[in-house]
Amino acid sequence: MLSDAMEDYLKAVYVLQVETGPPVATSAIAEYLDVTAPTVSSMLADLEQRGLLDREKYEGVELTDEGETVALEVLRHHRLIEAYLAERLDYDWSEVHDEADRLEHHISEEFERRVADVLDDPDVDPHGDPIPSADLSPPDTRPGTRMDDLIEGDRAAVDRVHNADDEVLDYLENAGLTPDTRLAVEEVAPFGMVTVRPAGADADADADTDTDSVSLPERVARAVEVRRTDDPDEEPRVEQT
Repeated sequence: MLSDAMEDYLKAVYVLQVETGPPVATSAIAEYLDVTAPTVSSMLADLEQRGLLDREKYEGVELTDEGETVALEVLRHHRLIEAYLAERLDYDWSEVHDEADRLEHHISEEFERRVADVLDDPDVDPHGDPIPSADLSPPDTRPGTRMDDLIEGDRAAVDRVHNADDEVLDYLENAGLTPDTRLAVEEVAPFGMVTVRPAGADADADADTDTDSVSLPERVARAVEVRRTDDPDEEPRVEQT
């Protein structure tokens, strides 16, 4: 049996592997989980002994196949719970993460199945993060374009809001920039401020009319991943149901 903390570490390593590729540095795990480096080192040694990750001295760690399976299961629980809280219990998207953190370790597989059925097996959570499938196949985790990498005149749609704190999530919600929202970039200031005009989630919406512009500080824009919609080959993401 694995403790909740062990599962949290495996989930953290998986998320960081997706972001930066393996191996994952001890310092990155410590920052992600807000714990000390010695605490991380001790836990990683235990997880390595259990065959859940491989560790290379001075390089970092990488999940084994078994460790990845555990991480994907916990991540599936977490993101399904987030989706259920938001869609069925009217939680704000800035509230669901902490609740899911508390519940993800303690639901049964039957409960997971019923939640997935009720939600029609969603592809993404409220933040746009992909939900691993029931067979625990790794989801498509190709990185999108960060909003702060767009230039004036670009058109895009919000794909996901990545590792954002409550302040950033509240800012984006008030600005009307949630997953699938279409937008046009009006200005990118030299100091990082990005000004966009949202147009909602309608694929035919015109981002040049009937909406107010909103300016996003660099910290907020950096948290948003988008897909360009001015590319004729761009295909819409499968929307969450």
